[in-house]
Amino acid sequence: MIYFKARNRNPVAMAATLALATAPLAVQAQQSTEERLSALEAKLAEIQPQATGEEGFSFNAYARSGLLLDDDLQSASGGPYLTPAGSVGGAVGRLGNEPDTYLEAILNYKQVAENGTKSHYRVMIADSTSSSNDWTSEDGALNVRQAYVEFSDLASFSGIFKDASIWAGKRFDRDNFDIHWLDSDFIFLAGLGAGIYDIAWSDNVKSSFSLYGRSFIEFAADTDFVPEGSYSTDNIILTANNYAGNFQWMISGMKARDNDQRVVEGVTEAAETGIHTMLAYHGGSFFGVSDGNYKVAVMHGQGLGAETKNIGSDGDLHEDAVSTRFGVYGTTYLSDNWRLAPAILAETSKDRYLAGDEYQWLTFNTRLAHEIAANFEMQYEVSWQTMDITTMGYNGREDVDGDYSKFTIAPTFKPQVGGFWNRPEIRVFASYSTWDDALDSYAVGDALGADSDFESGQWTFGTQMEIWF
Repeated sequence: MIYFKARNRNPVAMAATLALATAPLAVQAQQSTEERLSALEAKLAEIQPQATGEEGFSFNAYARSGLLLDDDLQSASGGPYLTPAGSVGGAVGRLGNEPDTYLEAILNYKQVAENGTKSHYRVMIADSTSSSNDWTSEDGALNVRQAYVEFSDLASFSGIFKDASIWAGKRFDRDNFDIHWLDSDFIFLAGLGAGIYDIAWSDNVKSSFSLYGRSFIEFAADTDFVPEGSYSTDNIILTANNYAGNFQWMISGMKARDNDQRVVEGVTEAAETGIHTMLAYHGGSFFGVSDGNYKVAVMHGQGLGAETKNIGSDGDLHEDAVSTRFGVYGTTYLSDNWRLAPAILAETSKDRYLAGDEYQWLTFNTRLAHEIAANFEMQYEVSWQTMDITTMGYNGREDVDGDYSKFTIAPTFKPQVGGFWNRPEIRVFASYSTWDDALDSYAVGDALGADSDFESGQWTFGTQMEIWF
């Protein structure tokens, strides 16, 4: 009997090794070591799929990590959602404004069946922390954000379903899209469910349909209406996403049974149903005046649909809540080595959480970059936000009316300059932020209102890396 001490305990590799090792000894004696190694590699290639894009394992990632300091070299507050408007999705520019480490590790496995049907299994693991320490298990938020399987090129599909794909599990919707400079999606649909993509009504018109479930946290119920105790509920979201050329029309209906029993600030008027819709255009140039691209979208929602970005995620919305959001951005080159990316994001909502409240905000943001050398560019960002918020005392918040401004300069190194989407990057930066003092009173403990050294008219400094592939 022959024994092996296996350094590689991969069962597939061990099986191939064993198959070769038990071949007739006379045959092995006639082979050189090089020939036997070549035979082993050929055997492994037969039984272990390679990552060719169609089959095998692959890895994708997004990550950012940086240090943000004030002029006393102490940790500074930051983040795209640090203003009062940020509590309802009002983001500001993120360059030189992120004090966290956030990462997404995405594992993919693809197969092609004998009949040509393709399958794709994906798992995304994410973590987030604001700690500067190397060991952050107690501070981090490690989480499985996606785990799903998708089938495409199904051999049994024909007609309008010929190019359709189906999926089930926990995932981000394929058709989400964002304004990267603000770290804000135009639209973000995610949860547990199933769906079908790309039903082709014609060469130019396609539709996708999905059913997602989202869970609201447990909530207290008013005992005058329902039995005593705590309650939780699931929001079920049915979505139709329709494309005609560059146009996209999305409509979602949702229902969260018993959510109207939720007690919000002493009232029982939370929404149980909602509707959300979006009309978007995905442009192939910079607003028709130069090379580049742009996207523009209008979102509107009522009831549970009044959270216009994270669809169906907010269970505290009032039954009469109404919100409308507008977003637009574009990218282009001004010259051979100067590029520009302006963006606007704005929203108005009323009766959002309590009858009579109003949340209005508007953000202008511009990212500018000067490509100086093969591995070096200067990046600049200007962000301005104005807001007028009447809370009716919701969640202990005060009414505020004022502006926030930020300017950032960031010398940036990268393997090769060229385009806004070229990563990885290593940046050093300096940012100047200023805001109306009235914004400090919005909420105790938020970034602007906290009892700290983070005050209006302050410089912050730091360094950051960002990567995706």
